[in-house]
Amino acid sequence: MGLIEGVKLKVLKPIPDDRGWLMEILRCDDELYERFGQVYLTVCYKDVVKAWHYHKIQTDYLAVVKGMAQVALYDMRKDSSTKGEVNEFFIGELNPILIKIPPMVAHGFKAIGENAYMINVPTEPYNRENPDEYRLPWNAPHIPYNWEVRFR
Repeated sequence: MGLIEGVKLKVLKPIPDDRGWLMEILRCDDELYERFGQVYLTVCYKDVVKAWHYHKIQTDYLAVVKGMAQVALYDMRKDSSTKGEVNEFFIGELNPILIKIPPMVAHGFKAIGENAYMINVPTEPYNRENPDEYRLPWNAPHIPYNWEVRFR
């Protein structure tokens, strides 16, 4: 199974030198870039599931900059060629990737092993009076995804 329609990945490359390292996450000249809304940091505590939510307008650009996270996406779009499909990624320090998440693709994450620090660069600024933020329970029965650890 491939990526959900409209989801794009960018492999991130840490650039080390004798002082430390730098890693570009999103550039305005990237092929997957649309527009800038804001930048924010969110932290997910170890073993906590923060899911599900989606947006009707904004696109998210999500990268984990400290720790590791299990990220899942579910395509809820009625007219999408990948309607009903799920994508799962394990991203963070050991697998630095930026995920572009289009509107109406539900997404969530779970920190693995330690807290996960995530940077999100959505295409829209947060509207406090009328947020483009819609939530579903972490165990929504219509989403075919299980957050449990499968490999022990």
